[in-house]
Amino acid sequence: MKNFALIGVGGFIAVRHLKAIKETGNKLLASLDPCDSVGIIDSYFPDSHFFVEYERFDRHIDKLRRNGTKTDYVSICSPNYLHDSHIRFALRAGANAICEKPLVLNPWNVDPLGEIEKESGKKIYNILQLRLHPTIIELKNKIEQGPKDKIYDIELTYITSRGKWYYISWKGDIHKSGGIATNIGVHFFDMLSWIFGPVKQNIVHLMEPDKASGYLDLEKARVKWYLSLDYNDVPEEIRNKGQRTYRSITINNEEIEFSEGFTDLHTSSYKHILDGKGFGINDSKAAIDIVYHIRNNTPIGLKGEYHPMCKKL
Repeated sequence: MKNFALIGVGGFIAVRHLKAIKETGNKLLASLDPCDSVGIIDSYFPDSHFFVEYERFDRHIDKLRRNGTKTDYVSICSPNYLHDSHIRFALRAGANAICEKPLVLNPWNVDPLGEIEKESGKKIYNILQLRLHPTIIELKNKIEQGPKDKIYDIELTYITSRGKWYYISWKGDIHKSGGIATNIGVHFFDMLSWIFGPVKQNIVHLMEPDKASGYLDLEKARVKWYLSLDYNDVPEEIRNKGQRTYRSITINNEEIEFSEGFTDLHTSSYKHILDGKGFGINDSKAAIDIVYHIRNNTPIGLKGEYHPMCKKL
């Protein structure tokens, strides 16, 4: 049994980490969140300690260490702009870090974490759960076994509607979340670059607070992508079913179905990490670079190879 601590336990994604820690047979020693609406802890680890102040959490973890109780892993579910700091805390505390994506917001923050890894002797793992999805693994194998010189045409559409709260929270602040491409798109960009190779060209057609679109020229794919938080972008037939989210990836006009199985991928990720096979710093670099350049590119408008959803705007 391994000992865990968790930073950001009040956030949306934290429950998947609580579930993963529980389902892999491990223990949560303590958690931290400035928000105290964290009753969900009782469903998993009712005896664990909880803190709303970072300083007291830090002192508690250090006290445990001095008394002989080691924290093996710190799971990080905090706002994106705090990941770097919280990863450093984990390694200073003598623990490995398991961090939600994006690992960091800027490409130049990656290598210094690698130096701290070497100094501490601990590891930094990034949750890149789509790499463990059976359909995505099958797709990667299919591409690798296909013609080496084949270039695939891909359309990625991801619409996950959000209410007005989103723009008031840290998620709506581009300096804290990295904006829509980083906050909701980074795992798709990781998956695409993992399967289809490095970026040759990165073009942004549209960039607004609630939607973004562009074109990626990868080594083995031409990708038109569209991300949106706008409920009105959800196809009518999906809305009529009472659903607010729409995911679609087509490759050469063939739909890749991977809607099922998302909720179990964090547990798979934890098993992967505990087996010594987790995704590390180097695995995270490509997607961080992609979303950084999307965030800092100037949109060119509807020119060239753009996503068909843009025509509706």
